[in-house]
Parts: sequence; structure tokens; C-alpha cells
Amino acid sequence: MAEQITIRPATRHDISLLDDLYRRSYARLLAADYPPSALVFGLPEFARAQPELIDSGLYFVAESGTALLGAGGWSLAMPGGTGRAPGVGYVRHLATDPDAVRRGVGTRLMTHVIQDARDKGIRVLHCKSTLTATPFYKSLGFRSIGQSAMTFGGGVAFPVNLLSYPL
Repeated sequence: MAEQITIRPATRHDISLLDDLYRRSYARLLAADYPPSALVFGLPEFARAQPELIDSGLYFVAESGTALLGAGGWSLAMPGGTGRAPGVGYVRHLATDPDAVRRGVGTRLMTHVIQDARDKGIRVLHCKSTLTATPFYKSLGFRSIGQSAMTFGGGVAFPVNLLSYPL
């Protein structure tokens, strides 16, 4: 019997569970593609829940029973900024429990995110993808539009791929 995965909007009650999910997921899944220094400086910066994103109603969690298996959403503002463009949305903070990878959690979340953005009039979703997640996004139809890097404490660069998905 297939696992029952439920998608629902995240709430502030999920913050500690999300923080734990990000730490476990990113530390384990990104280790193959990033040097330890990038993870040591980067994880404290991006492996934490963002209350404003949760409060937006555009951020979702995936559950099976009481287990939090993943999370992800989108925003109208660019990550780390307030810039907005009509019809443009930004994928935000997708994470899957490392023990739930390849069970359809990420696909279910992104299918929900894409449909939610489309329903709200978004015509294109942009994404700053980790090197690790890029093949996943491309399997969903995202296209490469460039490369960039985030810089964290100590000047350590954290390379990302810039992706786009027309709705």
C-alpha cells in the first residue's frame, strides 16, 4: 500500500520541527556536493525556519501520520530581498527528510507549490537551487538560467544554480 502523504500550510507551531528537518536534511544530503567549510558557514544561515515565509500562507509541509517528511513553498519576493516583479514567484526552502528521499515527498511538494503559484497568477517560478537539488528540479521541468553563489561568514562561497519554470 502506498504511503499517505498529506500537504498542508505550515504554521508557527512547525518552526522547531522545520529547524530540525533543515539541519538533518541539508547536512546529510548536501555533503556530497559541498566542502565541509561551505556547510559549516552556510547551514547556520539557511538551515532555519523563516517566520515571515510561514506566515505568508505560501509555505507547506508534507506529513505522513505525525512525521514531518518535507517542506517547501514559494514567495512573491526574491529570497533575501523585497524585490518583486509581476507574475514572478520564487521557490523557497525546499527540504526532504533524508530518510524519505526518493519516496515522492519532494515531487508532491513541488507539484503543490507549482499549482498554488499558478492559481495565484504566477507565470514563472525562479529557484536558487543547491548543486544537489538541481537534477531534481530539472526532472520537474525547471531550466538552467545561470549560476551564482551565496557568501557566508568567513567569505566562504556556496555555489547555487539559477533555475526557471514557466507556468
